[in-house]
Amino acid sequence: MRQASITDVAKKAGVSIGTVSNVLNHPTRVRPATVKKVQKAILELGFVRNDAARQLKAGNSTTVGLILPDASNPFFAEVSKGAEDSANEHDYSVIIGNSSENNDRESRYIQLFHEQRVGGVLISPVRGVAERVAELRQMGISSVVVDREADPTLCCSVSMDDVAGGRLAGRHLIDIGCKHIAFVGGGPEIQQTVDRLEGLRRELGEHPEVTLSVYETDEMNVLAGRSIGEKLGELETEDRPDGVFAANDLIGVGVMQGLLFENNVKIPQEIAIIGYDDIDFARSTIVPMSSVRQPAHLLGSSAVELLLSELTDDEHVHRQITFQPELVVRSSSSK
Repeated sequence: MRQASITDVAKKAGVSIGTVSNVLNHPTRVRPATVKKVQKAILELGFVRNDAARQLKAGNSTTVGLILPDASNPFFAEVSKGAEDSANEHDYSVIIGNSSENNDRESRYIQLFHEQRVGGVLISPVRGVAERVAELRQMGISSVVVDREADPTLCCSVSMDDVAGGRLAGRHLIDIGCKHIAFVGGGPEIQQTVDRLEGLRRELGEHPEVTLSVYETDEMNVLAGRSIGEKLGELETEDRPDGVFAANDLIGVGVMQGLLFENNVKIPQEIAIIGYDDIDFARSTIVPMSSVRQPAHLLGSSAVELLLSELTDDEHVHRQITFQPELVVRSSSSK
């Protein structure tokens, strides 16, 4: 069934297209009786205005695109909430795209947002930050990089000091007496994981008596962590790590499940576990899990504020904002 147009409304109400436009955009310019007549026609026809076309004609948009690498991760859900809350305060809306760590899917969302003429894009790129930012600039789209650091000569960005976060985790595990630490997380294509591991390595570099094992995962979710947890639990006691630093909380929860449910390993008495992100789920696991906290909501809200500054302030200067992580100690590493 064809959707009713503004022409259909004008014909049914017996007025001009310009009058219908005024009723939609400037009702105070139209006589109340005419407004009532046009509104009645809109209701009867089920007419829905095309805001995308209107914004395109006006040359502006109050919509922002947000592309996340994993919308199912509670951390990124909180980032998006922060972005939406801040955008709402400024009468903007946020459209969310989930790249699922897929470069082609990310490209399709960028093209979609370009076609929709969004005001700007917040993005946590799957791969090269500079390349993605350059692509967006070529399309004429303002952008802010989220949860990754970007060159401030290119665009604004908000991120965490993940190297510092890795050091916090390593220092804590060493302080509670761990001698063989395992890092569990994604591969070298995920910059956040690389930085967290680098921070851990730097901290352990000051303690040569502590050894490190690295277990890469194909994905950053509970199932990937559980698979590694089962493998660790099957090792002989003397070969097991006595501390695990998971690249995010979902992996940490999975490692905990693999150790507890499949191998009956005591946490933290035999193996201490610390995650990263401090999602709500971390505190409600069977053994409340220690974690390196990121201010996810603040990351999202700050990204929107930077983007709106670029869109509305002629004197805007790109900035890189780096937040510092915080260690939250719970039962999983309280020895």
